[in-house]
Amino acid sequence: MPNDELKYKVAVTILSGIGAINAKKLIAYCGGAEAVFKESKKALYKIPGLGEKLVNAIKDSDAIKQAEEEIRFMEENDIEALYFLDKDYPRRLIHCEDSPVILYTKGKVDFNREKVISIIGTRKATINGKAFTEKLIEELAPHKPLIISGLAYGIDITAHKAALNNHLQTVGILAHGLDKIYPTAHHNVAQKMMQNGGIASDYRHGGPIFNKQFAERNRIVAGLSDVTVVVESAEKGGSLITAELANGYNRDVFAVPGRINDEHSMGCNKLIKANKAALIESVKDIEYIMGWQIEENRPNQQTILFQELNEPETVIVNILKEGPEIVDLISTKAEFPMSKTTTTLLNLEFKGVVKSLPGKIYQLI
Repeated sequence: MPNDELKYKVAVTILSGIGAINAKKLIAYCGGAEAVFKESKKALYKIPGLGEKLVNAIKDSDAIKQAEEEIRFMEENDIEALYFLDKDYPRRLIHCEDSPVILYTKGKVDFNREKVISIIGTRKATINGKAFTEKLIEELAPHKPLIISGLAYGIDITAHKAALNNHLQTVGILAHGLDKIYPTAHHNVAQKMMQNGGIASDYRHGGPIFNKQFAERNRIVAGLSDVTVVVESAEKGGSLITAELANGYNRDVFAVPGRINDEHSMGCNKLIKANKAALIESVKDIEYIMGWQIEENRPNQQTILFQELNEPETVIVNILKEGPEIVDLISTKAEFPMSKTTTTLLNLEFKGVVKSLPGKIYQLI
């Protein structure tokens, strides 16, 4: 996107006292990121929930200057900024209310792959936990998923390495700007990931790393994925936070069971017992629950031509031939009311022509 346009989008995220949810509301009320900074104080005061402190921050801050510095850093380091209203923004994040206004990325990443899976767990992983992670990713390889994790010690880095070994795209979601890699011991792995995946964050460069940021970044790990797998976790920890977030986004969660007195299994067992995660023993559990088929065994889409489709069904099928789409945009493109769109999609599901994915997304089978 043009730098002049981008600087306002970055600047909104810099404003003191405003998070992702309120930033999106502010942009919507003003009609765009640039309009936020060009709106009069009088008009800003009329926006619900916008107090004097935030209005003054918009008018008196040096957010624009900081945004220009951030853009220079991006240009010097081949970093891309994905804005939440742009067409290249990860589609799975669109319906997550607290998703980033801007996601900074570096590498060669396709966030909109057909299958995306997060694999997470304790930093103090056991040999068995690491072995399970490696085996699971090896079994997932024929599906060619994007593997998401947090580049931390333990299960995270094991997942990234296993993805690289199986020639799968993998992305590390960082809890800080893309000017550094933490932990530094994983710098070399991160560099290899740039060739088939990369790193991403909603934090700007140059800032300190606070503990709360690790919990905050977990919403991106959960939101980017169709499936979250917790391999090992203590009774409390970041992995359980991510699992809770994934449940809140209506995504599927799996947990590896373990012995009841095993510290590294307490969190997983807790998720399974509370029906917040499905028990997983192998990739077959994911394939069954998600309805995933191996690519080469999938029916050719030409079989759709042999189905008895009525006119509305044909319209929607032609839309989905361009790729998976959220139901709201299907309705818009088809110029159908939402009730007609959902009824038609349901009929197509019964006929085995389309299937629904998390986040109200549909695709052809």
